[in-house]
Amino acid sequence: MPALEMEKPARMDEVLNEVSKITTAVTEALEDGVHSALRTVNQGRYAAEEAIDDARHAVKKNPFGALAIVLVAGALIGGLGTWMIARRRKHVEC
Repeated sequence: MPALEMEKPARMDEVLNEVSKITTAVTEALEDGVHSALRTVNQGRYAAEEAIDDARHAVKKNPFGALAIVLVAGALIGGLGTWMIARRRKHVEC
């Protein structure tokens, strides 16, 4: 019996060692994931800021063209909304 008792602590130490390795691996993977996510968020923010700066520059360079684009976009959105509402009413009445 004493031989069996000696094996249990060795096995327990092996199990604890493996659990420790797994815990370390998972922790490192999570830290890498968080770091990668933060880096991606920062890149997205920089890209958005650059796009806004480019848009401001384009509007300053050609304000009447920008105004025309906004008016056309507004008319298209308004027309699309009106068409969708009319189509929905038509289906409700049928």
